[in-house]
Amino acid sequence: MATGIVNNKFVIVGGGISGVTCAEQLASQFPSDRILLLTASNLIKAVTNYKQVSKTLEDFDVEEQPCSFLEEKYPNIKVIQSAVKELRTHQQRVLTENGQWFDYEKLCVCAGGRPKLIARDNPNVLGIRDTDSAQEFQKRLCSAQRIAVVGNGGIALELVYEIEGCEVIWAIKDKAIGNTFFDAGAAQFLIPALEALKPERPASCRRTKYTTEDQEKEEKSSAQAGELGSALGPDWHEGLKLKGTQEVSHKVHVEYQCEVKGIYTPEEFLKSQLTALQFPEHNSDKLKPQTDTAKVWPVYVELSNGRTFGCDFIVSATGVIPNTEPIVQGNNIEIAEDFGIKVDDHMRTSVSGVYAAGDVCTASWEPSALWQQMRLWTQARQMGWYAARCMAADALGEPIELDFCFELFSHITKFFNYKGLLHCADDTPPAPQDGRC
Repeated sequence: MATGIVNNKFVIVGGGISGVTCAEQLASQFPSDRILLLTASNLIKAVTNYKQVSKTLEDFDVEEQPCSFLEEKYPNIKVIQSAVKELRTHQQRVLTENGQWFDYEKLCVCAGGRPKLIARDNPNVLGIRDTDSAQEFQKRLCSAQRIAVVGNGGIALELVYEIEGCEVIWAIKDKAIGNTFFDAGAAQFLIPALEALKPERPASCRRTKYTTEDQEKEEKSSAQAGELGSALGPDWHEGLKLKGTQEVSHKVHVEYQCEVKGIYTPEEFLKSQLTALQFPEHNSDKLKPQTDTAKVWPVYVELSNGRTFGCDFIVSATGVIPNTEPIVQGNNIEIAEDFGIKVDDHMRTSVSGVYAAGDVCTASWEPSALWQQMRLWTQARQMGWYAARCMAADALGEPIELDFCFELFSHITKFFNYKGLLHCADDTPPAPQDGRC
C-alpha cells in the first residue's frame, strides 16, 4: 500500500497551453476544490491578451510564467514541478518522479508532443519544439554558414523566413511551401518574401521572459536528450537572434517533392562517393547547382531527388509525436493510428475518469465536415477549456454538448510577416492577407 498519498478531485498532467487552460477553467468552476497541476517544466504556458474575434476565431498571446503565477491567480491550484513516472488507472492514482503519489477523481492528460525527428541520437539533427530547443538552435545558428531545414509545417515556415545571415536548404515533400496551411496560389504569393530584404524588425516583444535558477543548466541536456517541454507559442522567435555568420538577409533555396534519404558524417560521406552541391543561386530545378568541393561540412544530407548538400546542422521540423509515455503503460488506454490518445466528443479516453486534451490526444469522434484536428496552439487552448467543462459536467452529473469551436476550423496566424486567417469553409483556404482578416 502506497503511503503519503494526496487526494485530489481534479489532476491535470502538463504545464502547456491545454493543461494550464484546463486547470484555470476547473479552478473557476470549483473554487472550493483543490486542482492539482503536474508539470515537468520550471515554467508554465499561460494564455494572455485573449480576444474573441468572432464566434469561431480567437486571438491571444502565449507567455511563459513561473509556476507561482498560476497559484497566486487561483489559490485552489497547486502546481507540482515533477514529471509523471507512473499512472495506475485501476487505482486512480499517479506517481511523480519525486516519489509522490496523488489520487484523483478525474484526470486530464495534457502532456503535449515531442518532435518527430528524422534521425534520433544524431548531434547534427536538431528538433525545435519548446523554449529550450529554440535557444539551443539560436546558439548553434550564430556560428553557422549553412543549415538544412526539413519539413513544411508551421515551425519550418517561421524558421526559413526569420533566419538571416545563413544559407538555408529547405527540403519539403510537397509541390508547394506551406501545403499544410494553404494552397499553391498562396504559396506563390509568399515565395518572393524569401528572396527580398526583411522589413525592419519591430520593437522587441514587450512580455517578460521568466527563467529559473536551474533552467539554464538544464537547457542543453534536455534539448539533446529529447525530453522537451511545452510547445512553442505563436511568437516563439521574438527575442531570439536568428542570425548566422554571413552578411546576407534571406538566402533560401527550396528543394521540392523530396525527403531525406541519408545523413552522413564527413567520413561517411567520403566513403559514399556521393557528390555535394554548392548552394544554388536560383530557386529553379532547371538550374543545376555546381559541385561543392571548397569545404568539408560537419554533416551531409542526401535527398531522395538525388541531390546532396553539406551543412553545419539539420533542423528536423516534420511534426510531432504525442507524448503518451508513461501514461499508457500498463493501462487500457486506446491509442490512435497517429499515436495520440483516443478521445470521444467529451474528451474522455477509453478509461473511466481519464480525459485528454491538446497535442497528446486524437479526436476520435465523427468530426464536422468543416473541422479538422491540427496540433496548433489555438486547438490546444480550445481542447483544454472544453475538457475542463466536460470534466465539470460529468462531476456534477450534467449534460453537455460538443462546443461550437469543433464545428468550424478557424485559426489566426502569421506567414512571412503577413497576418493570415485559415478556415475550412471550402477546399481552398484563402491566401494570407496583409494585416486583414
